[in-house]
Order: sequence, then C-alpha cells, then structure tokens
Amino acid sequence: MKKLEMMISNEFIQSKTQKYFDKVCPLTQDVQVQVPLCTNEEISDAIEKAHTAYLSWKDTPIMTRTRLMLKYQALIKENIDEIAKILSVEQGKTFDDAKGDIVRGYEVVEFACSAPTLMMGETVEHVSNKMNTYSYRQPLGVCAGITPFNFPAMIPLWMFPLAIVAGNAFILKPSEMVPNTTMKLAALFIEAGAPKDLLQVVHGQKDQVDALLDHPKVLAYSFVGSPAVGEYIYSRATANLKRAQAFVGAKNHMVVMPDANKENVLNALVGASMGAAGQRCMGISVALFVGSSREWIPELIAKLKEVKPGAWNDKDANYGPVMTKAAQSKIEGLIQSGVDEGATLLLDGRGATVEGYSNGNWVGPTVFTKVDVDMAIYKEEIFGPVLSILEPKNLSEALDIINNNMFGNGTSIFTASGASATRFRREVQVGQVGINLPIPVPLPFFSFTGWRGSFYGDLHAYGKQAITFYTETKTVTEKWFEDEESEGVAFDFKADHSK
Repeated sequence: MKKLEMMISNEFIQSKTQKYFDKVCPLTQDVQVQVPLCTNEEISDAIEKAHTAYLSWKDTPIMTRTRLMLKYQALIKENIDEIAKILSVEQGKTFDDAKGDIVRGYEVVEFACSAPTLMMGETVEHVSNKMNTYSYRQPLGVCAGITPFNFPAMIPLWMFPLAIVAGNAFILKPSEMVPNTTMKLAALFIEAGAPKDLLQVVHGQKDQVDALLDHPKVLAYSFVGSPAVGEYIYSRATANLKRAQAFVGAKNHMVVMPDANKENVLNALVGASMGAAGQRCMGISVALFVGSSREWIPELIAKLKEVKPGAWNDKDANYGPVMTKAAQSKIEGLIQSGVDEGATLLLDGRGATVEGYSNGNWVGPTVFTKVDVDMAIYKEEIFGPVLSILEPKNLSEALDIINNNMFGNGTSIFTASGASATRFRREVQVGQVGINLPIPVPLPFFSFTGWRGSFYGDLHAYGKQAITFYTETKTVTEKWFEDEESEGVAFDFKADHSK
C-alpha cells in the first residue's frame, strides 16, 4: 500500500512515523493511500526550516513574489483536468464540481498577483509640527493552515498563496481524508519556482495540529472545518497569544417570497441544497417558504426526485457520495431523529444505491416539512443532502428564525421587491447575503466572513457583511425613496434598463 509523503524543503519524503491513517475511497471503501501521522520532530523541523526561509523571503522584492504567483496560477490552469481527477477520485465530487472547486481556488491566486497594490502602506504629512507618519505592511513570519475535506483545492488556495506573497512562510496540514489534491498543488508550487522551505506540507490529526498550535515560531493560523474543532483551535491558538481565524459551522437559510420568480427559486434551491452532497458550508439546508409561496413545495419535491447521486465520472450524476461511512451514519441518524420528533419526511434519501458501487457512502435527496426550530435536524449542521422546510407567515417571522439560529455564515432571499430585499439585507444578522442567488460566496477581493457561531477571529470587530445581488439585466437601478417599509435605498428589479 502506498504511503503518502510529506513535502519538506521542496522534496517529497517519507515520514519516520510508525502511525498511519488509512484513507479510503468513498465509492468503494478501498484504501487509497496511507497518510502518515507525522512526528513532533518532523513538524518542528519543518517549522524551523520555514522560519529560516521567511528571514530571506520577507526581504525579497515584491515583484519577485508576484511573479511566483503569476507562474503558479498559470500552472494550475494548465493542469486543471489532472487536479480535478485527483480531487474527484479521493473526495467523491463529480468532475465538473471538482473543476469548480479548483477555479474558485486559482481566483485567489490571481488575486495574490495584486500584491504590489495590496502591500502598500499609508502616509500622512504634518501629523504634528514638523512630523510625518508612515505605516508599512509587514509579514508576520511562519503561518499555518489546517484545511477540511470538502474543498481540497479551494481552501488551501485561500490560505498559502496570500500569506506567501505577503512575505510569510507557510505550513499546510491538509485533511487526512483528501491529502492527494494538496500534494499536487504543492508540486505545482515547486514547479512555479518557489524557494526552498517556503511552503511545507505535513500530515496528521489532532496531535499534529497541537504541535503546530504550540510551536513558538508559528504566529498565525487559519482553519476551516467543524464548529467543535474550530473552537478548539481558536481557543488554543489565542491562549498561546497567536493570531487565529476559524471558519466553522453553518445552517444557511434561503427565504422565498411569494413575489419571486418560481422557476428561478426551484432551480436555485435544488442545486444549492443538494450540490456536493450537501457538504458545503455555504450550501442551503433550510428553506423558508413565506406565505403563499408554500404552494410551490410539491413542485420542488418533483424536481428533487430527479436528482441522482453517482460516481465522479458519471456525467448524469448530480452529486457524489458523502465523505465517510461515519458521515453517512450521522446523516441517517439525524433523518431518523427528524421523523421521531414529528417532522414530515416528504423525501427519504436513506438506503440510496448506485449501480456498481454498492459500498459507496450514498445518501439520496431528503426533504422535511413541518420542521420546528427545536428539532435536531434544524439545530445541527447535517452536512448532507437534507433540506428542512419551514413556512413563516411573513418576512418578519423569517428574519426572526434566521437571527435566532446559532450560526450566521450565509443566507439569501428571492424576491421581486426592492423594499423586501433592502429590509432583509439590513436586518439579517448573517455575514454573507445573497439577493436572488442562493450561495453568495464573494470573490477574493471581498471578505469571506461569517457571523455568530460560524466564525472565530478578528473580522468580528468590523461586523462586515458581503452582499451579492443577481439581476437578469446588465445594470441595477437604484431608486431612492423613504417610507416605513423600505428604510432607504431599494433596488427596482422590474425597471426598464434599456436606456
């Protein structure tokens, strides 16, 4: 059985550990690779070497750092099909979904190519008599990233390219369930001309993460994953007086107003709730059908019955398996809890099968109505293709439901009313808000930030909210008016934009 390598000093080398994690295929349960649980000595050595690399890299001209990223993003694009196949085979995503994962990642690398502007400081003359003040953006040193299984390309690429182009060195600890994609990305980074020791890749689980968190020369951490792990990492890092950001759980709501375009709503909700087998922190797991829009629920169920899981290379498959047997068991357990607690199970995905892959971690599309906010299927992050439907009477009631949920990662509203869209944007206590689109993931030049129980880190101080609008016209007309409902600016989606 192949033993996965570490990447230390731009070389792929075997760990000296005696402990390995068997990474299995989500389609077949066959062991694909044995992932080393690196020793503390190996992790410490990687950090020390990264620190040495940082001392010279931080003084490297900004244009040299930028050219590295220009070459790197070109190599990712050239090799996107190969990366996507590696990603699909180990994670289970459909091939097209895997390519989307990579595209959202290399967009961050493209953004990193803006480093000369991003790294500019500030100056003010005459802040006092014969005194000027200058500020400079300085790198920290060695940073570390701990990444999840659901986006094996995008999330690592959120982290190390920006840290490195800013003058830092980086230690990457990918999820032990999807390490091969990261190793391919690391190989391409070396091919792009990365200096020795600037990026190190180590493997492991909790003990290896603790070694990273406790090392005095790692000064900042970025994590994406489950709430319990994120809280632990953030708490331990900050207890060690380190900088940390942790993007964690989500229970994302989509509000459907009666004046929305029905076909757009149904199509958007199918993809947003079931895509990637529901294993997306920005996916929609709760639909709030307001007022008479509840009449569209039977049509939604009819569409969802046509959604089929399948293997990554099946062009007719809408999504792949969930990551592990343990995840499948958890999802099925939560489905049963919904039944036990009195929700109405309109579509049951338990027992789903795919021809040729009887051992796959399959969960079919699942939909509950008559869901109460005290039920486990509502309160917990299921991370599977399970949609809960609630039926608030009006927008006020929908806002109360969302704002009382412990998570605040993403949300959206579908409506033709500028007043409703504006009120929703102003009153919803969620970090990323979509107007007439279901998954408002911002592009790299905007902040990606959740609120409440979805994020631990410094961006809470700003209360940032990323708003993304969708309109079928090329421009959006702002119509200003004051009344009790609109409270300011509204967007007239029905206006004539031909002029």
